Amino acid sequence: MNLRSKIKRHLPWIFLYIYRKIYYLPQDFPAAVGFLLHRTKSPTTLTSRLSLIYKFYAISYKVDCPHTEHELLTIARRILNLGTGVSGVIVEAGAYHGGSTAKLSLVARLCRRQLAVFDSFEGMPGNTEMHGKSIFGREHHFPKGSHAVTLQEVKHNITRYGDINRCHFYKGWFSETMPHFRDMVAAACINVDLVQSTKDCLRYLYPLTQKGGVIFSQDSHFPWIIDLLSDDAFWEHDLGIKKPTLEGLGSSKLVAIPID
Repeated sequence: MNLRSKIKRHLPWIFLYIYRKIYYLPQDFPAAVGFLLHRTKSPTTLTSRLSLIYKFYAISYKVDCPHTEHELLTIARRILNLGTGVSGVIVEAGAYHGGSTAKLSLVARLCRRQLAVFDSFEGMPGNTEMHGKSIFGREHHFPKGSHAVTLQEVKHNITRYGDINRCHFYKGWFSETMPHFRDMVAAACINVDLVQSTKDCLRYLYPLTQKGGVIFSQDSHFPWIIDLLSDDAFWEHDLGIKKPTLEGLGSSKLVAIPID
């Protein structure tokens, strides 16, 4: 077990939270300053942007969030800059404890959009995928049922810390729920860890995402997801398009796929 894992395992939560914020400060601080000081196409004020930053940090303290503030602030800023020219809802695939869902619901309120939340709420589906180390050298494995969090807990966290009235929930495996989804999509956030789940999300959400919109994957630190997104054959055979622009692939946990 490396030093970072030992620290995470033994520190009380308040100290672990402080450790995480110090550890990610070089990324989080510039993202927060940039978000705060730049206007957005969706009407926001300096006060509303500062409030959102504060709430993001507060949610991360109250709810187990595997993402960084840099990632969610980057997503929030991109969504708030879509403007009225891009129609559609925000989609989240993979809610976990609902920390990112609560944050995205606050972003949805600012830009007056709805948030569609897809998750099995039963953990990972059965799979035979081979996993291992991320590009950052950490081990990751996703057996059936791992990361299971109930819909009730997710709704509870959003009610307390976000805007539950912005959310619509779709419970079940992506391959079963997404084929019936017909809403126009302005932005989609995919955090699903598995190759097959990523394929399902892109197969059904990419055609719904409007020109000028964007799809994010928060899994591009996994070599198996990098291989998928880099594969020309996947884009051509599964989606019928040439491989699109993939911003940050291979160097960042967060990759953005703009829809041109």
